[in-house]
Amino acid sequence: MKITAVETLVCHARMRNWIFVKVRTDQDGLWGWGEATLEWHTRAVVGAIEDLAELVVGEDPTRIEHLWQMMFRQHFWHSSGVVRATALSGIDIALWDILGKIHGVPCHKLWGGPVRDYVRLYGHLGGGKMEDIYDTDPADAKRFADLACDMAAQGFTAMKCMAVPETMPVEGLRPIKYAERCMRAMRDAVGDEIDLIVDCHARPSPRMGLRFAKALEPYGLYWFEEPCWPESVAGLAEIQRAVTTPIATGERLVTQHAFRPLLEQNAVSILQPDITHTGGLSEARRIAAMAEAYRVALAPHNPQGPLSTAASLELGFATPSYLICESVHLDVPWRQDVVREGFVVEEKGRIVRPGNRPGLGIEINEDEVRKHPFQKEILQRTFYADGGVGDW
Repeated sequence: MKITAVETLVCHARMRNWIFVKVRTDQDGLWGWGEATLEWHTRAVVGAIEDLAELVVGEDPTRIEHLWQMMFRQHFWHSSGVVRATALSGIDIALWDILGKIHGVPCHKLWGGPVRDYVRLYGHLGGGKMEDIYDTDPADAKRFADLACDMAAQGFTAMKCMAVPETMPVEGLRPIKYAERCMRAMRDAVGDEIDLIVDCHARPSPRMGLRFAKALEPYGLYWFEEPCWPESVAGLAEIQRAVTTPIATGERLVTQHAFRPLLEQNAVSILQPDITHTGGLSEARRIAAMAEAYRVALAPHNPQGPLSTAASLELGFATPSYLICESVHLDVPWRQDVVREGFVVEEKGRIVRPGNRPGLGIEINEDEVRKHPFQKEILQRTFYADGGVGDW
């Protein structure tokens, strides 16, 4: 059995262009699907996939680790940058899909079978509508409460918001008080039974991240995400030690090597590798094993397309350190038109149970994808009041 082609299909989904990867084989009807979505770098990733395809076309698709090592190590430049690593990830995910189809079992059974009865999903305020998660008005804490109530009514028991605004390296009480108002409104609206997550998007400096963490500690957050740049491991460790709130990070880190310092310095409670960026399912499984060795939880970053969600769920069914699956479902109204999913989301509690369809259990409707061709992503730029460049 040989790989005959590696193809990409780009589907514009407002904030993101989903990059679907199709790995074809010389066996009739046997192919695998992966995803390599990387916002604002779509054309670069598509080109990188074409470059990596030269290494794998003609090879045996079942030698997944061998092919992963080739894609990571060959052509001199390692796949440790996010563009090439994302391209590698998309191909790797598709190879696991193929292997599951060959053996007639879902991917999680290739990795030892399910370790849990279901995986819980958490959502973004607004279900993934970028205006509701990214463009909330700093003057309107009530809107956070209304959106939280709507998510709870849809069955979610955990949800994420961005209550921490763009923040200069040092500021006074204004942004702190804003974040407090937003979280107070949400907690009062949904009560203590709902798990609330705050994503800082690495907007604050380590010192401001610490101030936010302490200010929001009384609201019992499920976790506090990216309170500063992930490169600032010492800053993350200081925040982690200063509060009881679990600290999470990792969506911008590529390969297991970038996660090691976080574990060695006890800088986080939750690792968030993005399966479509960090090296695919092969590398995500290695990161999960590292997390388990340190008794740290895994909650993969996953605001992308439906193939990314399917891959995250399959990983979750078979991974002891896996905590919860990030999910967006209302980012575009036609999301379900482009995919036939092999899993069912139970509305009460928003949980997913292991399925039986082989591989990732998912197929892409290519005709529907072609109705949404590539467009430039919506430009996102952030500046401080004085004109300096901030973190979005």
